[in-house]
Amino acid sequence: MMISKDKVVTIDYSLTDEEGELIDSSVGEEPLVYLHGHHGIIPGLEQALAGRRVGDKLEVSIPPEEGYGDWDEDLVEVVGVEDFDDPEELEIGTQFETMTEDGTRLATVIDIEGNEITVDLNHPLAGMTLNFDVTVLEVRDATTEELAHGHVHGHGAHDRDH
Repeated sequence: MMISKDKVVTIDYSLTDEEGELIDSSVGEEPLVYLHGHHGIIPGLEQALAGRRVGDKLEVSIPPEEGYGDWDEDLVEVVGVEDFDDPEELEIGTQFETMTEDGTRLATVIDIEGNEITVDLNHPLAGMTLNFDVTVLEVRDATTEELAHGHVHGHGAHDRDH
């Protein structure tokens, strides 16, 4: 069976940055399960997997515009310490989810100066070329319920951003 829209796909992957540093991997963990054609993974990886079959192995390099987008300076904000429940626990590199007018975003503390906290709302992988080493483990038809909900259900299915 070939990977195409409305197929449930299970992959093992390793993700490295431009310097070859490992960012994330499913190897030895739960494989990634997603519904193809429903924006469950970044566009560049989904395009690279289209037409592949079980057992296929591929290495693909995804530019930022087909991954998590370019880094946007407008998504860096300075907020007051009073906006945090536990400001004493904040340090550079702390990540937390916050609601924005565009929905929930992951924010990273990038500077702390007195009562001002600078946060970056860009995705941590924004602006990066992403290198995936992927093995296709399983391809199956999605159930009616999975198609109605636009995501995978059942064992081994979990939400990941890749």
